[in-house]
Amino acid sequence: MTSAGKPPISAADRFHATRLGKLKIRLQFTGWLQYIIGGVFTLLLAGVAGLLWLAFGAGWAFWLAMLAAGAVLVVTVFDLITVKMRLHPKEAIPEPLTGMDAFDIMRARRACRSFQNRKVVPAHLKAVLADAAHFGQPAQQIGTRPIRFEYVNAALTVWPVVGCEEFLVAIAPKAYDRMSVIDIGRSLQKVVINATAQGLATCWIGPGADQASVIRHLGARFNAAEDHVICVCAIGYKSFYKPFSLRLMGRAQHKRLPLEKLFFSDAGFNAPLDTAHSPYGRCFEACQWAPSSFNSQTTRGVAGADGRMDFYAVTPSRYYAAVALGIWCANWELGCEALGVGGHFEALPTETKADALPRYDVSWVPDR
Repeated sequence: MTSAGKPPISAADRFHATRLGKLKIRLQFTGWLQYIIGGVFTLLLAGVAGLLWLAFGAGWAFWLAMLAAGAVLVVTVFDLITVKMRLHPKEAIPEPLTGMDAFDIMRARRACRSFQNRKVVPAHLKAVLADAAHFGQPAQQIGTRPIRFEYVNAALTVWPVVGCEEFLVAIAPKAYDRMSVIDIGRSLQKVVINATAQGLATCWIGPGADQASVIRHLGARFNAAEDHVICVCAIGYKSFYKPFSLRLMGRAQHKRLPLEKLFFSDAGFNAPLDTAHSPYGRCFEACQWAPSSFNSQTTRGVAGADGRMDFYAVTPSRYYAAVALGIWCANWELGCEALGVGGHFEALPTETKADALPRYDVSWVPDR
């Protein structure tokens, strides 16, 4: 805390307060940043080519730089035409993931950055909304505070997703309750996995969603005195046509930490857990590939007594780390169901201070 009693301002917040930061946000939320990036790289490569020409003449290095600049320009123009202007052949609706088990579906699910220019077909939408209503019920939660998911049929202002016009908005009580945020992650992930099995594409959006846009489209379904938007989830069908910058982003964010850095046999995170000889099998892999904000992987698992698994957050984030932990819980639970391992989640008593890191949140307790 600062001397004035206020939280310190992050480097990202300081940048966004500058003119360049404000310009970046404007381009981001008007849908142009993906293409401006290509233009900037084209100019940089052309500038490098110019310097090489001045220094060495029209040699092989000059032509290589010019070729790279031309290639980036062609790709950027192609993206503008096919994605921004949506001028491309009609795409087919993806087939459902039949024949896959729960683990393969969880592994196959990836964040979709570009969606087809079509609405979700009624049968698929009905199933998604039924899941959202079911998993949002109090009986399905770990905590005691209500959560809910609202469907929005509109082009929300989001980044970096392009083309999507259908979303689920996750809403928790305005008064902060960590377990309700965990429940958001756990419940919405179950909706997402079922949608993936149908052939639908999804994308969790936290910091990239413009809250004003979301609240405006919710209208009377949002009560500013009682509600807090935690995140939104884009739903639709994956498009082949995607800005090149988002393709690079997807590759960078698809990497995951090895299991020995995620699961431990002690709460001090000193001894990696021997996951190869555990009855939980691929449940560890299911958590390893679970989504998290900026792919930060902020959750850790610690094996307790009698087959218990304790889940911890390793950052002080009040929202995104809690959502990520909830997503881990969903994948772990779905994996246990697939393996026929019964159990339930409990928040067990602990002597550790709530704000201490790593922060214990919840445990999977096997059925006796």
